Amino acid sequence: MEESITSISILDEIRKKFDCKAVDIRTYSPLTLAYIGDAVYDLIIRSVIVARANKPPAKLHKTVIQYVNAKTQAKMIEVLEAELTEEETAVYHRGRNAKSYTTAKNASVGDYRKATGLEALFGYLYLNDETDRLLSLICLAFDKMGITI
Repeated sequence: MEESITSISILDEIRKKFDCKAVDIRTYSPLTLAYIGDAVYDLIIRSVIVARANKPPAKLHKTVIQYVNAKTQAKMIEVLEAELTEEETAVYHRGRNAKSYTTAKNASVGDYRKATGLEALFGYLYLNDETDRLLSLICLAFDKMGITI
């Protein structure tokens, strides 16, 4: 029986196929971590939504944006912060405090900064091949917030 591909092996395959050199993750800017973390979080939510319902793209998008937005992500980090390790907290704070020159269209500055910090944490975990921890934190946040996807 063929073994399924995991996110970790996908990341490894990407690095291999595109000849990406090893980089010390601590050298990435927090906004770079947030950039990849935003994409990873979006992909996770889209994957869950698509797996649960075969709908037209417009309906899929309406469902996804309930979870992938600064307000929801700000609430997520509020319920998760006590659960983070010291290292994860430091990454979150670096992302939250980073000087971004953009803002969210439909969010307060505070929510946007918290969401950026959370995305930086997600990017950090993804690039560190800590997919299980990343998925566990998302599940824990949704559980604590009473959200069922």
